[in-house]
Amino acid sequence: MPYVRIGDADLYTEASGDGDPVLLLHGGLCSLETMRPQADALARHYRVFAFERPGHGRSADVDGDYQYAHGVAQALAYLDAVGLESAHVVGYSDGGIIGLLLALEHPARVRSLVSISANLDQSAFTTSPEADSATFLVKSEVDGPSPGADAERLHYERLSPDGPEHLDIVLRKLVRMWSRQPRIDPGDLGRITAPVLVMSGDHDTVRPDHSLLIAASIPGAQLCVVPGTTHDLVSERPGLVSLLIQQFLPASR
Repeated sequence: MPYVRIGDADLYTEASGDGDPVLLLHGGLCSLETMRPQADALARHYRVFAFERPGHGRSADVDGDYQYAHGVAQALAYLDAVGLESAHVVGYSDGGIIGLLLALEHPARVRSLVSISANLDQSAFTTSPEADSATFLVKSEVDGPSPGADAERLHYERLSPDGPEHLDIVLRKLVRMWSRQPRIDPGDLGRITAPVLVMSGDHDTVRPDHSLLIAASIPGAQLCVVPGTTHDLVSERPGLVSLLIQQFLPASR
């Protein structure tokens, strides 16, 4: 399997299709399988690059807590490793947050951005237990796992080189990160110069008004709230989400 060396970690990577480069950034605990429908659809018109961060999918975990700053640094190092000065970025959940930070802090590397189900801070989340950010993947014994969480658990057990027993460690590290990060000032988003599409589900863990705040804070940004979907929108409506991304991205040259 193809891996790329980023820092002290060997990260699983894929590339497919031809055309302008698109970088896919997966969500927390997710593997590339979560966005497989979007990758396959985009590869018909673009050169799609994707990698799995440490502790996700086929990439082994590393010591220490996760931080969004690490995700940004890994994305930049990955672009360098595959020889890309810039790319269109499509990020989901944690990947959407990393995409926002990339566009904000490294504008020359981001041609355009689709940020799906991202949040700026913990005020984004609904208060119901089933939608809270920390319980999206770690459900109570009474409720049982959500369909999205269950699918990600199965992917992890099948793909992770660390073994299924390491999942609890990854979950604890993710919950610690989600409870403290990100801390993005909406006022800072006004510095983003790339074209941006903000997308979320109408029953997302991220409230629609928070997605509206993100879009309204970015000059010229577009907002799309996908009806009848949750935080799992990339899996619940894969064809529609893929179509919306393709309609937003400029035609590949």
